[in-house]
Amino acid sequence: MSWCKSGAPGVWMSGGAVAIAVIMTIGLLAVIAVRGLGHFWPADLIHANYNVPGQPNHLVVGEVVQKEQVPRVRLKGAGLPVPDDGPEFMTRELIKVGNRDLNGADFSWIVGEWLTDQTTPPELMAIERREWGNFYGYLVNIKEDGKVIAEGEAAWPELQARIARVGQLANELSALEKKDIGAVNAGLERLRLHARKLELDGKLDAAAQADMDAERAELAARYKGIEARLGELHAQVARDSLTARDANGREINIEMGKVVHAYQPNNMGTLTKIGFYFSKIWEFLSDDPREANTEGGIFPAIFGTVMMTLIMAVIVTPFGVLAAVYLREYARQNAMTRLIRIAVNNLAGVPAIVYGVFGLGFFVYVLGGSVDRLFFPEALPAPTFGTPGLLWASLTLALLAVPVVIVATEEGLARIPRTVREGSLALGATKAETLWKIVLPMASPAMMTGMILAVARAAGEVAPLMLVGVVKLAPSLPLDGNYPYLHLDQKIMHLGFHIYDVGFQSPNVEAARPLVYATALLLVLVIALLNLSAVAIRNHLREKYKALDS
Repeated sequence: MSWCKSGAPGVWMSGGAVAIAVIMTIGLLAVIAVRGLGHFWPADLIHANYNVPGQPNHLVVGEVVQKEQVPRVRLKGAGLPVPDDGPEFMTRELIKVGNRDLNGADFSWIVGEWLTDQTTPPELMAIERREWGNFYGYLVNIKEDGKVIAEGEAAWPELQARIARVGQLANELSALEKKDIGAVNAGLERLRLHARKLELDGKLDAAAQADMDAERAELAARYKGIEARLGELHAQVARDSLTARDANGREINIEMGKVVHAYQPNNMGTLTKIGFYFSKIWEFLSDDPREANTEGGIFPAIFGTVMMTLIMAVIVTPFGVLAAVYLREYARQNAMTRLIRIAVNNLAGVPAIVYGVFGLGFFVYVLGGSVDRLFFPEALPAPTFGTPGLLWASLTLALLAVPVVIVATEEGLARIPRTVREGSLALGATKAETLWKIVLPMASPAMMTGMILAVARAAGEVAPLMLVGVVKLAPSLPLDGNYPYLHLDQKIMHLGFHIYDVGFQSPNVEAARPLVYATALLLVLVIALLNLSAVAIRNHLREKYKALDS
């Protein structure tokens, strides 16, 4: 009885609850990590006969993705010719067969008991393509300008050399298209808007027109040079091709420019597979998406998430701190102040989608439309800021997170002893000097706590962002070398929305599922990294002002 009165049961229950929560969190992250990161491992490919009762036998080549035991009656109900006297449970396997241009689908469910003569030939290859997904089969020959230059054992090393060559050409093509052509297009657009502005102001005279014509001619000459180089590169990329054969003997010609990787997983050692694994992870982190976001990388989504969160933090911190300072240090503590605090606390519980609707109506249509009419009349009727973009997405998230910063900062200001303020005033400091040099530095750890909570909530939001600036695909980054360098009016990608799009909007569900896990893990890591950075700053500030606080 005394043990119960001592409060020990409550302590043990609290500790047990915390332990359970930690174990569940770690377990969830482990499941996400295994299913997401396992997607990049070069799994072995099988070659087997598939003997369906009552049907002609055919060969199956592919990667075993999943195995499960299902009741025999379930397979029979699905229309499969399962015998009545068979076992109660049978194995069902999900095989990634690839070759979507030949088979019509990347994945196929098969009955494991009907697979016979299963082998893993070392010459069986996987080709990762820019279109139509993976190809699984055998290499026949390598062609240059339609002529066979290598076949048999000599074809594989020649294929790797040609892929490396085409990869370098593709990188040069990408640089020309994104940077050089982008700069020319930006210059032409700037000239068009400048001419329209002069026309609206009545200042478009012959001299101004001549200057713009000269600059336009210079840009046109630059574009012709780039266009000529692009033609040369495309011709060099289209020069090479390969012939591959699937398991059933069908041959297909694949242009080398559409090949990203070609590898023989059954012929790779452990170290080789590890190297390939980490190269695939790096590709996932650094490349642009392709194939409806189900392949390639997610770098634009990472960049958009981090950029939007940083801009949100820069916006929300001063506004939240100023509001908290006014409510705690300057406002009279009356019914109006209490009403404002109640409103702030209620704002923290408003559904996120409501903020998205408000951001679309006020920031985009009202504020953005006014900015366009005042500062960008030459671009109308095409909107500049009167359309969803990075700035409005950041402002909407800041509006969503500002109550958290206000509450945390107020709590920090309230914990500062009154004697500290009175001592500063007694030494001759003004109230503003006391606030700026004494109170705010001591309350800075609480401000950082508010920012940590704001980043943790805002970085994972999806619903409001769908309305105010986040899109399915935006491979061009809002930060580039063209004036004004940071394009706040540009739409962006976001990791949270990418998870929603790939997981629930993708036409190829089986191919998208591993990327959902991998992207979810990455989103957690990005938020954790942002939070840990803020926590490190907060701890440094806390140690710095500990003496004053005590």
